[in-house]
Amino acid sequence: MKVGIIGSGGREHAICHSINKSKKINKIYCFPGNAGTSKIAENIDINFDEFEKIKDFILEKKIDLVIVGPEKPLVDGITDYLESYNIKVFGPNKIASKLEGSKIFTKEICKKYNIPTANFGIFKNKIEANIFLDKSNHPIVIKADNLAAGKGVYICENKDQSNQAVKEIFEGKFGKAENVLIEEFLKGEEMSFFIITDGSSFQSFGTAQDHKRVLEGDKGKNTGGMGAYSPSRLISQELEKKILNKIINPTLKAIRDLKTHYKGFLYAGLMINNNEPYLIEYNVRMGDPECQTLLPKLESDLYEILNACCESNLDKIKIQWNKKKSLCVVLCSKGYPDKYKKNVIIKNLNNLNLETDDYLFHAGTIKKDTHILATGGRVLNFVSLSDSFAKARNKIHKQINNLNWEDGFFRKDIGFKVIDK
Repeated sequence: MKVGIIGSGGREHAICHSINKSKKINKIYCFPGNAGTSKIAENIDINFDEFEKIKDFILEKKIDLVIVGPEKPLVDGITDYLESYNIKVFGPNKIASKLEGSKIFTKEICKKYNIPTANFGIFKNKIEANIFLDKSNHPIVIKADNLAAGKGVYICENKDQSNQAVKEIFEGKFGKAENVLIEEFLKGEEMSFFIITDGSSFQSFGTAQDHKRVLEGDKGKNTGGMGAYSPSRLISQELEKKILNKIINPTLKAIRDLKTHYKGFLYAGLMINNNEPYLIEYNVRMGDPECQTLLPKLESDLYEILNACCESNLDKIKIQWNKKKSLCVVLCSKGYPDKYKKNVIIKNLNNLNLETDDYLFHAGTIKKDTHILATGGRVLNFVSLSDSFAKARNKIHKQINNLNWEDGFFRKDIGFKVIDK
């Protein structure tokens, strides 16, 4: 079988690595991929917004299954486009992808289907928003309605911060903004909860804790994710039952009520307060770096799982996981999430000695001649499985120290709530 993977980040390298283990796969193409995927797949120099070029290549090479990694092509309708040419695609269609493409769309579903979430207001201009903020208690959460690469969320401690957030959103920091979403600040601890669904049945696909803030102690600016661990320390059978009954099932019903279906990964960002789940947001794909953290634990054939989803046979698949703890630390370019240098050589990669249960997934990298260059803010994902999170983190720190990349930095406290209590 031939598989195409759309995307270029750490998530896509992790998917590529997992798909490559399947005995049914004899060729993988990545659009456009990165330096890591180039070792196990053929990178194709087509960006994931070039739908027609991707389609032409898929048809020419007779690719059997296309896996869409990032959110933007899903929200832009790549699944609908490719399926119109009878191409098998794993990933939700354009309507279902509005769960991530529009935070307001999701909030309105929550309201209609009684899904527990923060109280909220929707505002069409700065004046309306600021009048509301004058009467609001802080802290408060302000969100850009559209896609923002995980960065369009402000947690504001006072009115000045809130006014600045509204100003930046309406002035186009995350693209054209017709609305801003303002919601109450929920107290508790965050958790990432994943399912996979073929539109008629679904299965749970693990939990994780993501560290979004750039600085240790979960402080500083939001990023695309500085690291993660799995499973979440919060998950239990009782909590999972509540999540499925109160959040996942009503959401899938809402999508069916729109006369469509959901096929793909669905990632619920949750706040857990007194063992009660509240929906913060949905993502319509695997998280990054949660995907890199979860997939090394998967013992089942990922290709068979995704293919079964596309053929509406997910209920016939048994998904098996190993019981080890998994931890991921993201090595970033100095300056991220603000300005950072690009096309910086990463030396010593060949000197790393990855042991069993150690993984290195590339993100913002390219291969040029004999060199690996850092081109993005998040550059490398170090993952380790172990019988304890502390051991996993120690192994990762040893690997990063061995790499000794002077142009990078990382958070040394990933998993601190389960390790450093």
